[in-house]
Order: sequence, then C-alpha cells, then structure tokens
Amino acid sequence: MAEFKVVVSDTTGHTRQFEVDGQDANRFLGLDLGDEVDGSAVGLDEATLELTGGSDNAGRPMRGDVTGADLKELLLEGGVGYKPTRDGERKRITVRGRQISDSTAQVNAAVVEETPIPVLLGEEEPEDADEVR
Repeated sequence: MAEFKVVVSDTTGHTRQFEVDGQDANRFLGLDLGDEVDGSAVGLDEATLELTGGSDNAGRPMRGDVTGADLKELLLEGGVGYKPTRDGERKRITVRGRQISDSTAQVNAAVVEETPIPVLLGEEEPEDADEVR
C-alpha cells in the first residue's frame, strides 16, 4: 500500500506537509510530474494541485525529463539532482523517473489557484472577505 508525504506550496510562500496513505495515496500513483490532482486528497478541498517534484526513500530526486518510475544514471551538467561547483563539471547521478510509484517517499506540489494555503485550510479569512461585508 502506498504511503508518502505531500509537500504543498502556494504563490505566497506558504508551505505545508501532509502525510497521505491508503485511498488518498492511490490518487497520486501513476501520475507524472506536471499533472494536476484534486486537493481533497490532502485536505485542501477547493484546490487543484500541480505535481512539481519529489524523491524516493534514499533521497534521489525525481526528474521531469526521465520517463517511467525507475532509477536511471544520468551524466548531468546541472539541474535537478546535481549542482556543479565549477564550469564544465559533469557527474553521473542516479535519479528517479517522473512517474509516482510505491517507491516514492515525498511528492512536491503547488496550488494552482492564487488562494493561500491557510485560507484553504480555514485557518485565516480571505483578504477580500472584508470587502464583501
């Protein structure tokens, strides 16, 4: 049974971490980075989430340019998974593909709407609520 953490961020800089398992985790299985999923899986009922990244149990990052969910060894010059320390430096790095599977430990997602996470969770009032009254 799939079980992982979902880290959700919004455009205002708020970030929250949710643990999902069972039926909610199954909604993410088989999706690729860049796909959209309903936010009710993590308790954000009125939101749509875009999958932006993730990692497995060993901390290997998911890359959007690698198909499938398997491990691949890539010769990287930079980008997700490797940051070179000097010009021209390359290194062979093991990364995971863009598809979410049982071996995924963490999924990163972003709220598609402009609404902040505290408002979606009901912790704060929306800013335009005063104008409505």
